[in-house]
Amino acid sequence: MTPLAPHLTTFLVDHLPRHRNASPHTVATYADSFTLLARFAAELRRRRPIDLQIEDLDPDLILAFLDHVEIGRRNSAATRNVRLAAVRSFFRYIEYKIPSCLDHALRIHALPQKRTDMRLIDTLTVDEVKALLAAPNSRDYGGLRDRAMLHMAYACGLRASELLSIQMTAFPPGSLATVRIHGKGRRERVLPLWRETQQAVRGWIGARGITSEQTLFLNRLGEPLSRDGLALVLAKHVRQAAIACPSLLSKRVTPHVLRHSCAAHTLAATGDIRKVSLWLGHASLRSTEVYLRADATEKLAILAAHAPPGVKPGRFRPPSDKLLAMLATARNGT
Repeated sequence: MTPLAPHLTTFLVDHLPRHRNASPHTVATYADSFTLLARFAAELRRRRPIDLQIEDLDPDLILAFLDHVEIGRRNSAATRNVRLAAVRSFFRYIEYKIPSCLDHALRIHALPQKRTDMRLIDTLTVDEVKALLAAPNSRDYGGLRDRAMLHMAYACGLRASELLSIQMTAFPPGSLATVRIHGKGRRERVLPLWRETQQAVRGWIGARGITSEQTLFLNRLGEPLSRDGLALVLAKHVRQAAIACPSLLSKRVTPHVLRHSCAAHTLAATGDIRKVSLWLGHASLRSTEVYLRADATEKLAILAAHAPPGVKPGRFRPPSDKLLAMLATARNGT
């Protein structure tokens, strides 16, 4: 039997940051996955997490854990796959670290990821965005911060992690014309800011004052704002904006929906998916194609360019052979 704790510690503390050059965000995501897994396995094996063995994490337990993530915790299939990716990465490390666990690791690698639905993205209309950006009260500390955050989130199409990690040094000296964003996958990009966004950020920096903390957006304790704090701020202003724009009440608005809205509006304005990909910091155009599926403009252009085909109506004849009838039923999913 092989103790889990020392090898998991080395994997997270030394292997990922030093040998894989993983970002702190990746390490935190993996640690969160193994926190859930350790608690689940400890309860199932009836022992303390510190006493777990690597052999305790067999394929049946991992599958049960993934079902618990998706059903018990009501997470999406995509989140389930993220948890499985963390487990697989750990067992790739175990393969060469502990040769006696090679067969066990290969069985874990054989666990399949779950296919996910390619759903259309949620976006806000231009009027809904305007109502949301106008919601914060620009006369107090919190309102100035929230107004600047919402402007930056939408105008730059930022992920929540990118928004909350912006530093005071991200702007050029003496100017707010551009901002340097540290994005996903250690990719950096420089984005220009609208005048309205510059004014919002300038107002917040004035209210923020001089402090040793270099993170741009702080809470009332002078500490970096958390993801939960951002979610609460956004929910508060969505309720306020819904007074002027009631259609917001029927939508689930998250920081990522603001990112989607920026991308959708940029695509509608430019018609160039490459510019959208560059603005959002995507590694590949494949990640940006989702906005084409949600945009009806391109599809309407296709309809306008082609006339409907002159297909003569026919009559369906069901197969008389029992085998062919069964295959037709299976093909139709009924």
